[in-house]
Amino acid sequence: MNANVSYLDGNAAGGELSRIFALDLTAAEGQGQCANCGAKGGFADTHLYVDCPGLIACCASCDRVLLRLVNTGERTFLDLRGMSFLKLST
Repeated sequence: MNANVSYLDGNAAGGELSRIFALDLTAAEGQGQCANCGAKGGFADTHLYVDCPGLIACCASCDRVLLRLVNTGERTFLDLRGMSFLKLST
């Protein structure tokens, strides 16, 4: 992402992600792993870009895209290809 673009932390995605997941990903104990650099961390640590169509969550270490979420009103599109895994503890 462009260094001039500001981002929020992953907590800002809580509302949109709650439409898909029963657990609050931003508060759940767990971690994800970046498929690009292998960094592990909580979803709340991601860099969240919201000045685009939908939400884009990027790795805090390498800034590669972890998650894309777009809600068109009729459909929701979720892309998690940037994550090797997302482990949650209930």
